[in-house]
Amino acid sequence: MTEYVIDTSAVVAFLLNEPGGDAVAPFLASALLNSVNLTEVVTRLVRGGYDPMRAHYLGCKVIDHDTDLADRAGRLWTGTARLGLSLGDRACLALALREGLPILTGDRPWARLDIGVDVRLIR
Repeated sequence: MTEYVIDTSAVVAFLLNEPGGDAVAPFLASALLNSVNLTEVVTRLVRGGYDPMRAHYLGCKVIDHDTDLADRAGRLWTGTARLGLSLGDRACLALALREGLPILTGDRPWARLDIGVDVRLIR
């Protein structure tokens, strides 16, 4: 059973043993990850000199960023612009809204969002 949508920051924290990464591990097998966020994770690994294949063995289910999610993410700009959220952030939020699931993230500003998403901070 899927329990969470997982954000890039949470995956990176897990993969790179950053603070909060240990809180992510128990949820990976039951989490959804937007393909846009997978792109961000791979980018972070490549930029840091790590093996990008590590991102493909997380155990979570990767969801393609389809037309519906693209529309939802675009519309979220209005409610998230004040916090400077990226496209990847909004893609994650759009998936959580569509699936009715909470998000695991390490991005503290997300706790101030008022768009109908349950945000759970890992640190």
